[in-house]
Formats: sequence, structure tokens, C-alpha cells
Amino acid sequence: MAEIRPFKAWRYNYKLRKQIDELTSPLFDVVSEKQRARLYQNPHNSIHLSVPQGENAAWKAGQTLRQWKDEKVIVQDMVPGIYSYYQYFTLPGDTKEYCRKGFIAFIRAYDWVDKVLMRHESTMPHSVDDRVAILEETKLNVSPTHGLYTDPDFQIEAMLDASIQRPIYEAEDYQGVRDVLGVVNDAESIRKIVSIMKDKQIILADGHHRYEGSLRYKKMQLAKEPTATGKEAFNYHMMYFTNTEAHDLRILPTHRLLKNIPDFAPAQLLEKLAPYFIIKPVENASDVNEIILGKQWAFGLLMGDEAYKIRLKPECIDLIDWNFPDKIKELDLTVMHYFIFEKILGIAGKDQTRSEKISFERNFTECHSSVLSGEAQFAVITKDISIETIKEVCLSGYTLPQKSTYFYPKVICGFLFGSIQEDEFTSPFDSSF
Repeated sequence: MAEIRPFKAWRYNYKLRKQIDELTSPLFDVVSEKQRARLYQNPHNSIHLSVPQGENAAWKAGQTLRQWKDEKVIVQDMVPGIYSYYQYFTLPGDTKEYCRKGFIAFIRAYDWVDKVLMRHESTMPHSVDDRVAILEETKLNVSPTHGLYTDPDFQIEAMLDASIQRPIYEAEDYQGVRDVLGVVNDAESIRKIVSIMKDKQIILADGHHRYEGSLRYKKMQLAKEPTATGKEAFNYHMMYFTNTEAHDLRILPTHRLLKNIPDFAPAQLLEKLAPYFIIKPVENASDVNEIILGKQWAFGLLMGDEAYKIRLKPECIDLIDWNFPDKIKELDLTVMHYFIFEKILGIAGKDQTRSEKISFERNFTECHSSVLSGEAQFAVITKDISIETIKEVCLSGYTLPQKSTYFYPKVICGFLFGSIQEDEFTSPFDSSF
């Protein structure tokens, strides 16, 4: 079902390999303002392509790319390959080192109705517009999105293990993660990987906006080229693939920060929550994460220097009148967005994607600090989501609210770039695969 293909990556000149730590950057939707300011100071950092600054930002990215090519800051690989990408990491409170194994290749940009690639989150339109603009100017996939395939036999990993022994790059990123890039470029191994992936459905784990950007760009080009064959470069998208059956797939919770709520008063919020939720004060805010673990429809609530555990009253679940199947209605995130945001705060479900009152924060400490400082009026602390839940949502045909998942670790930008410029995309070796 999933058509993937090797590609000739654009990568930083071999002379710059020892500086790779200084050239990589976080993905566009997680990079902080402070990180941007520091990274922009390096004229060759990948952020100039992924998050160009100022007016006419997309045009600037195109100018930068052309300059880098002319000056050989980046150079295209001579032969196509599938790039192995391993991420070594630890988790708080755990001394074990994990390794998430995956590979980067191009995949045909499938429409959602094809049910080859399945999404689990909704997107924010303005972020898609931004990605399309950069793609139009650069004809470049600046960073890979993250797709999940299922293979309990782990057929691909052995080939990746061999290639990672001869790394192209090795770097420590902003997350404290050790990133290692290798390449599989022998024809037999590539054919095997392409063949194994043919019967797979792909779940889009991360990068919904970037994928939507590729999909929209493809449709724009097809409108201009009615005789297109389907083999053109604009039909493809660069993706990082990992196996759902591996034990090193981590999904962290993303909490909600609320601000700009008119006439907000903590006591009034608690009063409005009471008909739907059981409310219990928590003495130490830092305990909230553990207190809500394993409890259905339970959330942490931070307001000023006070903390609460709130849990939906079981009889209230039937009040949800959104047109969702029961499995979706019963998700924690549906409960949060329906009762807290729509019923209590009056932010309709259809408006929540664009609402400036809701923002997202993965780090609990940052949530607590924002509330204590008054930057946010309150925070809703959530729990992580299992891969089984994500599979269920995808198969249902529905999506979770935006920013519902945080797959960890994030891939980084700057190890490689994937061109969809026709003369850079095609290769005399294509028939070999």
C-alpha cells in the first residue's frame, strides 16, 4: 500500500561535518523564541531554511538555499539511498538508555481518503499555509515528518543496524538526545525495504502540518499539469519511519495553558466545573502528574499557587453530544475539550483549533511557572496516550484535537534535506529499485 523510494539527500559539505551540532535545529513547531535567536546567529544553521525570519520569509529561504548550493555549503549525494536514523535517549528517573531505530525515505503523498497514510490529529490552517509557502520557494523538504509502520518481525532493523555502524553524522541535540545518521545504498537492501513497506499502512505520528503542506502543494501542481503521470517529484514527501512494535516508542503528554479568558476568577471556574467533575485539592502541585496517572477522565488543574485533581463524574460521559463514536467520546482529550473548553469556557469545538486562548506546553514545570507568574490564567495537566489508542483513533476515521501527542524524542532538522526539484529528484539508478 505504501510506496516509498530512496533519494539523493542534500547534506552539509563534508568539511562541515565536525560542526554538525551547530548546524542542526529543532523542528519549526517546537523551537522556542530563545532558541531561534541563538540559532539565527549562525548563517549556515538549518533554521534559516525551516523557520526563516522577517518579512517575505519564504522568499528568503529560497534565496538562502540557492546561495548554499552555489557556495557548496550543502552538497547533494551522488547516489540515492535510504537513510538510517537512530536516536539514543534516557527518560527522567530512568537510567536505561533507549534507542529508537528508524529510516528516512520519500513516500508518495497520499490523500487521506486513500487510507494508506492515516492521521490522528487535526491541524491549524495558518501553519499549513506557512509550510506551503516555503515548499513553493525552495522545492525542498527541510525536515522529515514521522510515520509509524507495524512489523512484528522487525525485518528492516537488521539492514539498518549494519548501516549505522558506519555513521555519516553523530550529534547531541537540544533534547540531550544522541542522533546518529547512516545510509543504506546497496540496491538489494533498498529493494527489500521498499518491498516490505508495500503492504503497510502508515500512521502519521508527527508533522501533520508539514505533510498537509506537501499534500496541498501536490494538488496545486496537479491543477497546473493535468497530464501529469504521477511520477513527478511533487508527488512525494520526505518521512522518518519507525516500527510501532519497538519498545522505544515514547509518547509524552501535552498540557494546555489558558489565557485571555474574560472576567476570569478561580472560584468561579471551580463552581462551573463542579456539576461535571469531582474536585479534590492537591497540597503539592508537583504531585499532580502522579495523582492522575491510571485514572480515566482525570486531569490536573493549576491556578495561581493552588492545584487540584479533577475527574469527570461517570454519569456525565453521556452528555457529550459531539458526533463521535463512543470510543472517541470516551477519550480523556475529548472529555477535556468538550467539558472544560466548550461547555465551561464557551470555546466551541470548531473554534478551538484557531483559539488564541488555548496554548500547548509539554513541560510541567513551564506550565506551573506560567500560572504562578500570571502569564497563564490556569493550566490543565493531561496524561500520555498509548500507541493502541492512536491506532484506534486512526482506524475510526476521526482525529484527536491538535497537539494531543508528543512523540519523543523529536527528530531534528539539518542532518539532511530532500529535494522535490525535478532534476534533483530523478536519478539514473531509479530503475534499479
